[in-house]
Amino acid sequence: MPIGDSLNSVIRSLRNESSDHASSQSATQMANQMGGVFGRWAEAVGDAVASHVKPVKLDGTKLIVEVDDPAWATQLRFLETTLKQRLLEVAGATIESVEVRVKGR
Repeated sequence: MPIGDSLNSVIRSLRNESSDHASSQSATQMANQMGGVFGRWAEAVGDAVASHVKPVKLDGTKLIVEVDDPAWATQLRFLETTLKQRLLEVAGATIESVEVRVKGR
């Protein structure tokens, strides 16, 4: 079974959806967005940002990221609009909000 089909099935089960066509398209779209955000992160944000900021969770249109230093949390707040636009362009993901967490030391 192709990994994309497996991921779609997992997403449907997590969202408690049936396997009808509409929910299948929704699951496929979500799987593509997740794959784009996590798989193309460095391409979307650049190597400098990617070395300090990691995507942790994509919950619908809310992206949770983890930063390695509080200064990056501040920087990301300034870059949020640009980040959302780049993720749409590069990963095909529509992000409405970004939650920033500082990694515990």
